[in-house]
Amino acid sequence: MNFNLNFNNIAENYLFAEVANRASAYASSHVGSRVLKLGIGDVTLPLAPEVIKALHAAVDDMSKKETFQGYGPYEGYDFLRESIRGYYKSRGIELALNEIFVSDGAKSDLGNILDIFSTNNVVLVPDPVYPVYVDTNIMAGRKIIYADATAENGFLPMPDSSVHADVIYICSPNNPTGAAYTREALKEWVDYANREGAVILYDAAYECFVRDENLARSIFEVDGARECAIEFCSFSKTAGFTGTRCGYTVIPEQLKKGSCSANKMWLRRQSTKFNGVPYIVQRGAAAVFTEKGQKEIHENLEVYKRNAALIAKAMDELNIWYTGGKNSPYIWLKCPDNMGSWEFFDYLLNNAEVVGTPGAGFGKNGEGFFRLTAFGSEEVTAEAVSRIKKLLKK
Repeated sequence: MNFNLNFNNIAENYLFAEVANRASAYASSHVGSRVLKLGIGDVTLPLAPEVIKALHAAVDDMSKKETFQGYGPYEGYDFLRESIRGYYKSRGIELALNEIFVSDGAKSDLGNILDIFSTNNVVLVPDPVYPVYVDTNIMAGRKIIYADATAENGFLPMPDSSVHADVIYICSPNNPTGAAYTREALKEWVDYANREGAVILYDAAYECFVRDENLARSIFEVDGARECAIEFCSFSKTAGFTGTRCGYTVIPEQLKKGSCSANKMWLRRQSTKFNGVPYIVQRGAAAVFTEKGQKEIHENLEVYKRNAALIAKAMDELNIWYTGGKNSPYIWLKCPDNMGSWEFFDYLLNNAEVVGTPGAGFGKNGEGFFRLTAFGSEEVTAEAVSRIKKLLKK
């Protein structure tokens, strides 16, 4: 027996676990302190009433023989997939039902999708980047190359025609930087992918935060994307499902290479390794797309958007450079006084009792930057902003 030694090449501690450990250690040694957390991007508002109503009804369904549900379809129940299809159609995007696959979250699918691609593929990821993109490929032993995201390009790198890649990760609005691509910029990536015979793995987990009409909410708003892109989305941030677990992946029928269809391969993979999302959860997710459900989840989203605006305003007042905050729940700021990322983490924790996420944990280009999240409560966010302003005001 041999272990997969590629695991030796990833960091021993997952970034957010390290942040949590340091915050916990501080709280333990400072009894009575009130540490405010704007680090890990977990939501804080409860599920919408319409979702709760649907979950309760689904529990009742499971108590009666005539409505009981056992194993569900591997790709998800039609009632939810039709709702997702209607959501895309309302934004001018036509999808076939068999192109939609329900999952237990975008994070899972972003890692699991690699099963249908060769380990010989060259993977292109931006730096800084959501750690899952990198770690899952390191675990498989793939070669990873990086597109430099920097303050100079607004943390929105563009394709380099001199570089070849087979698999390309794009997250927009981006985690961690909050930066978002226009349709015109995404068109350049789509054209590049089609020229290279590459696939774009497009993480749209934060599409619901986009306000600017010039910014894309889906890769499928771009001509040519159906031939080269897979889109991943989640109910976690859209509807507060971080603890309920539900997401979906869209794989167009046109995404093929020779006789291999990405759509058919993914269905085969899911039917082998995945038994589907629970019926109860899928009923709750379907309620998100009802008229009342949409109204209620947007009321929650407005809270997070106000939090983001409050943090961004504070950065403006402090004259601190940042991206995000306007079309994203994340604010990516340059650490003041040329501090390092973990140095600023400790400074903020020890002097303001506020926790954020060090940019260095997202890649080498994240050093010297710091991420704050808008997913806290309004009260916690306001207090944290007040503390930060008091500490950093010159």
